Amino acid sequence: MRVLGIDCGTEKTGYGVIDSDGHNCRYVDAGCIRSSSKDPLEIRLLNIATQLRDCIARHQPDCAAVEEVFFSVNAKSALKLSHVRGVALLAIAEASIQFAEYSPLTVKSSVVGYGRAEKAQVKQMVASLLKLEMPVVSEDANDALAIAICHAHNARMQQLTAVARGRR
Repeated sequence: MRVLGIDCGTEKTGYGVIDSDGHNCRYVDAGCIRSSSKDPLEIRLLNIATQLRDCIARHQPDCAAVEEVFFSVNAKSALKLSHVRGVALLAIAEASIQFAEYSPLTVKSSVVGYGRAEKAQVKQMVASLLKLEMPVVSEDANDALAIAICHAHNARMQQLTAVARGRR
């Protein structure tokens, strides 16, 4: 299964692509879509959408995952983040690929084993799980890889649960 993880942001949107057999994960690609804060929001959204579509076309993922919206102290920032998330969901829907969403707590628990883990811990575990020589430099790309790993683990658990229920 090929999984695309997306870490939404108005200035930096991370993406990470992994392959998973349900047990092991293998790094395919990761990067960061950068948008200038000087550009109007609609131009930034267009840039993000275009590059996500290119990423999806290039890697042909079977499924994609993003973090759930979290409520921020700054409502204006949360609203802009929601716009980016909407663009990501649109690109996923246009490609007709399966979609999942996870809370930041679930992502950290899945990758590190502790929902309140620090970014450095997540970064180290992503590198370890993907057997990378060096951690991914971009925090946004690293977070996107963590989201993809979380989905791979959760998809495996859902498969095992379905098999177990079928045996009853």
